[in-house]
Amino acid sequence: MAAGTLYTYPENWRAFKAQIAAQYSGARLKVASSSPAFTFGQTNRTPAFLNNFPLGKVPAYQGDDGFCLFESNAIAHYLSNEALRGATPQAAAQVLQWVSFADSEIIPPASAWVFPTLGIMQFNKQATEQAKEDVKKVLGMLNQHLNTRTFLVGERISLADISVACSMLWLYKQVLEPSFRQPYPNVTRWFVTCVNQPQFKTVLGDVKLCEKMAQFDAKKFAEMQPKKEAPAKKEKGGKEAAKPQEKKEKKKEEKKPAPEEEMDDCDAALAAEPKAKDPFAHLPKSPFVMDEFKRKYSNEDTLTVAIPHFWEHFDREGYSIWYSQYKYPEELTLTFKSCNLITGMFQRLDKLRKNAFASVILFGTNNDSGISGIWIFRGQELAFTLSPDWQIDYESYDWRKLDPESDECKTMVKEYFAWEGDFKHMGKAFNQGKIFK
Repeated sequence: MAAGTLYTYPENWRAFKAQIAAQYSGARLKVASSSPAFTFGQTNRTPAFLNNFPLGKVPAYQGDDGFCLFESNAIAHYLSNEALRGATPQAAAQVLQWVSFADSEIIPPASAWVFPTLGIMQFNKQATEQAKEDVKKVLGMLNQHLNTRTFLVGERISLADISVACSMLWLYKQVLEPSFRQPYPNVTRWFVTCVNQPQFKTVLGDVKLCEKMAQFDAKKFAEMQPKKEAPAKKEKGGKEAAKPQEKKEKKKEEKKPAPEEEMDDCDAALAAEPKAKDPFAHLPKSPFVMDEFKRKYSNEDTLTVAIPHFWEHFDREGYSIWYSQYKYPEELTLTFKSCNLITGMFQRLDKLRKNAFASVILFGTNNDSGISGIWIFRGQELAFTLSPDWQIDYESYDWRKLDPESDECKTMVKEYFAWEGDFKHMGKAFNQGKIFK
């Protein structure tokens, strides 16, 4: 198994590919992205670094055994396992196809569109409009490909998904607002599924989808440009007056830090991302401790401990209970595929777990099934509307708010939490359930 160090600067999306690949393969990867281990513009100019990586570019990888690699795709490939690279010659070729596609078809228009919004490239209207059209073509092609597929190659995440998702990261974070991405639901579903995988999240953290298309900011662009030195002023008072001034200037020059090296492809400005606001921050504190209930549900008897605890501590003002039912049961075929619908939705709602709990059940058999569930949300409204990241799946369900005091609600909570009961409203037998917690 590979073991070594990846040299990069913080938030380098090219390095993310290698880091995510290592999360999947189990490769032991140390990341050197800050002082004292690595300082971009200094460490990569030293003779020792240039001896291993002559161009001085990052990301760069050095194995514990001394093996060195540059170029992000090569590093990501090396740190992958067979499943990521493609287990057959055909799959391996398809993975390579998508990795190349990301570099040649996505990165150029994405950079032309996104970089001006970050203030690291001058805005050119014609170039930006062309970039938008090129991105639409890419999204259209991907949307068609993903219409019948969960991932780009095969049935599992591969290096193809890692490379393409990382190349689209800043598109989704900066410019692909809801109205722009609306015609391409399969791409957004795939992207959100990828970035919510634990291996992606360990590297990327929470990825917040763009709510409003970022625009060129002339002021930010001006601030990002290197400052020109002001012309020297003529000194009055002859040579004697000039001497103390010369000494002052010498001191200033000594204190002046060395100019920073420009990052490849203007990546320097991609480093800082503001933290996403908590969608529930506006709500008052609730006495109901959701984590405590979840521990009871996970570790103790559901009927005799977890459900009584729930009703004893449930905060009717701070939380609400909802019933959901899948709108299109006629489209459900094999039960394992129907279960994948539930699991996929849960994965895409990962950031909601802290403030929600759900028991969703598949009823019936192959080609005759239905999906419904009970959801507990923080607040009195459907939580999905609070974040665009949570809106991928919820419109495929009918939602009804339940009265916690009603017998109907108490019966449903008991049946769905315990996965046993009559479930008269469904008219089909229990098949299997999934818990969101």
